[in-house]
Amino acid sequence: MADRSLRGMRLGAQSLQSEEGVTFSPRVSHTYLCATCSRETVMIFSAEAEAPDEWECRFCSQTATRLVDSKPVIVDHSAEKVPRTHWDMLLERRTRPELEELLQERLAFLRARRGQQKIGA
Repeated sequence: MADRSLRGMRLGAQSLQSEEGVTFSPRVSHTYLCATCSRETVMIFSAEAEAPDEWECRFCSQTATRLVDSKPVIVDHSAEKVPRTHWDMLLERRTRPELEELLQERLAFLRARRGQQKIGA
C-alpha cells in the first residue's frame, strides 16, 4: 500500500509549494572592486541590511572594496586589535628580571637532576 501512495512522485526533486501570495523583500546591489585583479563583483543584499565595506573577490579570492559613486570606500583598520602573543601576556604578569631568575632556577634544577641519573642503568 505504501508503494502505491508514493508512485510517480520524485521525493525532494520538486516542491509542492507555489510562489503565489509571496512578497519578496526589497533588494539592493552593491559593486566591489578588487585591487589585485581589477575585476568587479556585484553582490545583492536586502535593502534593510548594511553592506560590508569589504568582500571576497569571486575571481581571485582577495579582498575587494565596495564602490560608492564609482569610487572605492576608504576602510579604516586602525580600530582592529592586534592579537597578543603568549610572550606579550607573559610580560604583563612578570618582569624580565623575574623571568631570568625563574629560568636560572629551572636550569639549576634540571642540571641537578641530570647529575643524579644513573649512567648505563
